[in-house]
Amino acid sequence: MTEPTPTPITAATVPPPPPRAPAPITDPTATVPPPSPPTGRPPLRIVLCDDERMVRTALRVILEAEPDLEVVGEAATGAQAVPLVRSLAPDVVLMDVRMPEIDGIRATEQILATMAEPPRIVVVTTFENDSYVYGALRAGAAGFLLKRADPDELIGAVRLVARGDSLLFPAAVRSLAAAHTSAAPPAAPWVARLTDREADVLRLMATGLSNHEMSERLGVGPQTVKTHVASVLAKTGARDRTQAVIAAYEGGFMKKS
Repeated sequence: MTEPTPTPITAATVPPPPPRAPAPITDPTATVPPPSPPTGRPPLRIVLCDDERMVRTALRVILEAEPDLEVVGEAATGAQAVPLVRSLAPDVVLMDVRMPEIDGIRATEQILATMAEPPRIVVVTTFENDSYVYGALRAGAAGFLLKRADPDELIGAVRLVARGDSLLFPAAVRSLAAAHTSAAPPAAPWVARLTDREADVLRLMATGLSNHEMSERLGVGPQTVKTHVASVLAKTGARDRTQAVIAAYEGGFMKKS
């Protein structure tokens, strides 16, 4: 019996390769799409109060260039500012300290006294030694900012106070000290209740140091400093760091120190 002759392999018997998918057609002029805008928390809502329109416009341009900041209203006088802030309930108010009808101090007092959840108010002034600075801080402002501050300082200040911190720069401290250069007031009862470490923290707060800076100065962790700051606020009856420093001057602590 003879074996069958094998079929010769030819080009006709080899199956063709599967067809390739066509190469994508690219547009040489196309650009990479920009990243999506930041998501998460809504923008911080800000009200501007200043009697100079050019100042308000400049502030608006700087702030609204940031995706997390939004200017929701403007007022040219203190009398306009109070009802506007009440109706809009912003997160932060930039308040010119010298305005017609009602100045920034009285406007700050009225806003803080009549709102259950008041905004954080930053008073804005032209001069470091403005006699109004102490009055504004005393009224409950979270801090003050010079009109010549650069854009980064302005933006940082808004974000800082919005998260509950205070703007207590050296110029503000000098204003507080100048207001208490007369005879030392008697020590308030809370002074004796401070621990040694809490007293150290309050002295450093009065120089305008941040929690991080105090942590480095004292050689302790940031969380430890945060705990001491919270205790100082509770014992002084202050709602924030600025009010605690005012209490330190008015309660005789700084003279004692």
